[in-house]
Parts: sequence; C-alpha cells; structure tokens
Amino acid sequence: MAYEDRTYHGIQKSAETEGDWHPARILVEEPEFGPTERQYGVTMLRELPEPEHGGFGWGYNGGGTSAAAAAVLADALDLGDPDKAGIGYASYPNDPVLADLREDFCDDVLSQFYDRWRLRRGVVLRWARAWYLQRGIGELPVALRALPPLQSQSRR
Repeated sequence: MAYEDRTYHGIQKSAETEGDWHPARILVEEPEFGPTERQYGVTMLRELPEPEHGGFGWGYNGGGTSAAAAAVLADALDLGDPDKAGIGYASYPNDPVLADLREDFCDDVLSQFYDRWRLRRGVVLRWARAWYLQRGIGELPVALRALPPLQSQSRR
C-alpha cells in the first residue's frame, strides 16, 4: 500500500474562551502548509469517531488524552478500530506494547497541545518508529517499516 499523507486536526473549544462547551473532535484532512494555504479551504477526509466510553481531550494526561492518542495512532498506523487493535483506552484485552505506545504518545505529544492543533501523519509515524527503536522492539507495525519521504530528500 502506498503512503497516504494526512493531517490530524484537533479542535477543542473551552467554555472559558468560546462560550458553551462542545466535545473535542479530531478531523483527518488533506495536508495544507500553513495558514496562507488553509485560508482557501481545507479538504476534510473524515472525522475520527469518539470512543463509546468517553470523549477526546488533550492538554493534560488523562482518559480523554488516552482516547485521542489511541484514535490518532490507530489511524496513522492503519490498525483499524482502536479497541479491536488492542490500543484503545478502555478496550480489553490491550496489547501491552501498543498500550505503552499510546500512553507515551499522550505524555510526549498530546499533553502539550492546547485547544487547536494540527499534526501530520509523517510526524506520528517518525515518533512511533523512534519509540520502537528506543524500546529495542524489532517487530514493527507494517506502517512503520517504510517511513514517508523527507522533504529534504526530494530536493536532491
């Protein structure tokens, strides 16, 4: 399967800054580079479904952040449904490697985000590949076996 680039776009409205509370959403979009290109419109490919057991969140390390990490990682790694893949926050049984990957992604990445953020799939894949390398795990998910090309390599 050829590499498919995409951008994950988290939107979380806070009651303090934007009125009524709304559930957090994670959209999957075609990549656009910077606000100049995005001002002409962004193509939304799909929305990641919220888990049945609760909603998404970020900017802290808790259940909503774990659910968001499971959804983004499952999509980026082409694992399918997070619960069926064993990476879901409230799924049982969990795959212990994928559960650790999810929680470290929460701590390193999602806990640092604010209300709105964008993250390209290539960043998620490179972070996950480095995580597997640091842990000394040689058996990689298929999506991590060949990383997307770097922009600097395409200019040569």
